[in-house]
Amino acid sequence: QVQLVESGGGLVQPGGSLRLSCTASGGILGYYAVAWFRQAPGEEREGVTCIGGSGGGTSYADSLEGRFSMARDNTKNTVYLEMNSLEPEDTAVYYCAVKRAGTRWQQTDCRPMSTSVYDVWGQGTRVTVSS
Repeated sequence: QVQLVESGGGLVQPGGSLRLSCTASGGILGYYAVAWFRQAPGEEREGVTCIGGSGGGTSYADSLEGRFSMARDNTKNTVYLEMNSLEPEDTAVYYCAVKRAGTRWQQTDCRPMSTSVYDVWGQGTRVTVSS
């Protein structure tokens, strides 16, 4: 059973940057589609970005592409979320998640970024953007 642990959250000033990490155990993360979600206080969890398994591409929420980027390091069984030009509206708990269903081919497409598709979740890491 794949387990996920996020890290890297914290307090950052507006305009700053953070890099979040999501490290897996119990499975080869590179095989799976992986997504980052976030949940702001009082809001629903929303998809931020995702990356396909086995060399699949990335996809981004329309409003975040250009400021956020996602990458893998298969040697570390880890994915990263690089966040730049952070705004107070980016304040949220950030979660990584894996979707276990699907063939190897299907895993190369990480879409849709939906909480109903991704079924293994980390505990989340809190990001606060404030001066």
